[in-house]
Amino acid sequence: MQFHYTASESSGRVVNGEIEAQSPAAVLEWMVQRGMKPISIKAATMESKKLFGKSKGRRINIEDQVFLTKYLALMLRVGTDLFRAIDILIADFDKPAMKSLLVEMKDTLSKGQPFYATFSRYPKYFSPVFVSLIKAGEASGSLEAVLTKLSTDLEKQWDLRNKIRGSLIYPIFLIGLSTVVLFLMVSFALPKIAETFSIGAIEPPLFSKIVFSIGFFFSDFMIPIAIGMIGLVVGGFFFFTKSVTGKRFVSVLGSKVPVVRNVTRKIALQRFASTLSSLIHSGIPILEALDVTADAVGPGELRDALVRISKEGLVRGLTVGEAFRKEQYFPRVIVNLIAISEQSGNLEEVLGTLADFYESEIDASVKGLVSFIEPALLIGIGAIVGLLTVSIIVPVYQLVGQI
Repeated sequence: MQFHYTASESSGRVVNGEIEAQSPAAVLEWMVQRGMKPISIKAATMESKKLFGKSKGRRINIEDQVFLTKYLALMLRVGTDLFRAIDILIADFDKPAMKSLLVEMKDTLSKGQPFYATFSRYPKYFSPVFVSLIKAGEASGSLEAVLTKLSTDLEKQWDLRNKIRGSLIYPIFLIGLSTVVLFLMVSFALPKIAETFSIGAIEPPLFSKIVFSIGFFFSDFMIPIAIGMIGLVVGGFFFFTKSVTGKRFVSVLGSKVPVVRNVTRKIALQRFASTLSSLIHSGIPILEALDVTADAVGPGELRDALVRISKEGLVRGLTVGEAFRKEQYFPRVIVNLIAISEQSGNLEEVLGTLADFYESEIDASVKGLVSFIEPALLIGIGAIVGLLTVSIIVPVYQLVGQI
């Protein structure tokens, strides 16, 4: 049974958390063993389960991860032990999700379990790369260096994501605003104009009749259509961002459209180089590092290539360079650099440099993609507005011609 407790430590600081126990007496015994003075013990309610249970991970974002890894690395660097560093973070964090995660983290450590165990319980929120790096750092005694590296990589990932989102804000705003304006035109303005011709003696051309019919349909079913459009947008967003099928569809679509393919390919290569570099830097064996990297880059050609390199190349005795040469997905420049760096023993540094290179390339490619999307959107919107205008102007000319 789950119990929510509040207690004071020997230092006088009040703490709270969640614990699995048979009875309140068992919770009391657990607290006494840790020198804690109980304040309250009660069965966990649905509200507290939402706060301390699995749902909390949904509110932990990359910004929280950057702060957590950077702060812990700093505290370890100045000589603070892990327990004390977590205590300070628990006191500093106002966000309930992070506070509850830290409480669980401390409880896990107090039971003698490894530090990475807490993160591994939430694979949806902490990637296999994150967990593997923490595990490797803990095992090798270089947790502070790993946390520093993690915070740097997460910060770069966060910055790159913000750049891409920032570049796409204007096209998305343009699409949304244009959709609303066109919907209002077709639903309100067009039916009123169409009524003028329908009660007169003018017989509009066929395409004008079709456009007018669309206007009448939108006017009659405006609310259901609006609700349907909103539902379609929201449902489509969750389908393409949350479901495996939606992500795979986006991946396939991105690999087919030339302009988009260029950007998605560079993003995938940057993620590959950055992830593999971090894993090798932490001392993880190359086979395990490739497997973790394959999971990190997600489904697609790159993941399949990395799996083949690991399972069909290195396992059969090929060198890293030879295994990469067999894959057509990677540019020849990357293959040659990997082969040369393997021989010189600086594979990690070369992959890190490649990650930085592709990060700058992604920024330029996204700007190029946006510069292509904007005029395409304007042309499409202009074509729709032009069609509406022609469907109205032609009957007007017919009317004028009869006067």
